[in-house]
Amino acid sequence: MQFIPADDASTNFSGPAWWFAFSGDRILITRPSPETVDIPRLTHPEDLGLKMEGRQYLGRLADRPCYAAALAEDATAPEGTAFLRLRSLFGNLDETVFAVAGLGLQLINWDKTHQHCGRCGGSTRNKTDERAKVCTECGLVNHPRVSPAVIVAVVREGRLLLAHAGRYPNQKLYSVIAGYVEPGENLEQAVRRELREEVAIEVKNIQYFGSQPWPYSGSLMVGFTAEYAGGEIQEDGEEILHAAWFAPENLPDIPGWGSIARQLIDGFVRTCSAGDTSGTSIQSQ
Repeated sequence: MQFIPADDASTNFSGPAWWFAFSGDRILITRPSPETVDIPRLTHPEDLGLKMEGRQYLGRLADRPCYAAALAEDATAPEGTAFLRLRSLFGNLDETVFAVAGLGLQLINWDKTHQHCGRCGGSTRNKTDERAKVCTECGLVNHPRVSPAVIVAVVREGRLLLAHAGRYPNQKLYSVIAGYVEPGENLEQAVRRELREEVAIEVKNIQYFGSQPWPYSGSLMVGFTAEYAGGEIQEDGEEILHAAWFAPENLPDIPGWGSIARQLIDGFVRTCSAGDTSGTSIQSQ
């Protein structure tokens, strides 16, 4: 299934379009069968009695136009549909459809937070020639913002550094270290700083692993692997409450399938099973 992104919906089309309709961070889905979920194909959300508060054209998916729609926070799902949190649909939607849903959520949130100009306070409108907002008073142009963040799997003699953060709803969940890139940093510098700040260790042999858009916070997660180079774990007590080194056969609760954090952890387990305990050959599948 092919997706072609675009910001201009002027191409003529007759028939239902894909509608990625969000109430907060919950997306409207249909259930073609008890075991499957899908995205509604509609002429307009009003076909289901839903009032739309905003929309963004996303492009064409499987040669059909698709839109993101913002619904009321308290919207009620019509009969035969349901609102589910997007993150819960990892693995239950087609991979391309899920990625488009993530794009839709990010653009809906951007639209909500850029109704007024950050320079003069004037109202904004969508530009017609690109994905951007332009101030109707001073002409300031704002594009959708992407915040780069690093996430890193650090290996020490066949064990992986995992940490529990205070923000995790699951009090038993552990994951690899991650953090936002600060102004003036390159990605590798951000990796080193985050590890120093949060767990007080040094690393070497930083290698690129892969990346993943993360629409829930408007981020681009850039994954790395690294080898332990020195220091003893000292949690910062604010971001990280506990951290430790874990062997592949003794992992705690870890993030679910689909996230780049899980991909890094699974890659560590695979390489250890293949006999490489250095962490230098962790690769995404």
